[in-house]
Amino acid sequence: MIVLDTHVLLWAAADDRKLGRKTRQMIDRLWSSGTVTIPSIVFWEVGLLQIAGRQPLPMSVREWRDGLVSAGIKELPLDGEVALRAAELTGLHADPADRFIAATALVHDATLITADERLLAWKHSLDRHDARL
Repeated sequence: MIVLDTHVLLWAAADDRKLGRKTRQMIDRLWSSGTVTIPSIVFWEVGLLQIAGRQPLPMSVREWRDGLVSAGIKELPLDGEVALRAAELTGLHADPADRFIAATALVHDATLITADERLLAWKHSLDRHDARL
């Protein structure tokens, strides 16, 4: 199972060249098996970006989310276990969305797909893959 960071989902949806070829192939391969997942907090982040005018979408975030879920992406909820794990993470910066995303990957024993240098450099056993590859 893989968990996509916010920017990775946006890159994949827009077919952005920032998303590496190997990562694109991995996402395409795992999509059909239902093991491409998104923490629900990602939709909150995209909504805030859209409101701020930093992430234009051709539709509302709600419609965009519904389309992704209908197409087979699995949404992972922000529940008590994820919230507690996020609070317990040591050595990770304070950005709450990043903490929830990392905690979601940990709780679900998944690989986090990200290009966030701070998440990639974090000293932790979390399995990560650099989305630029």
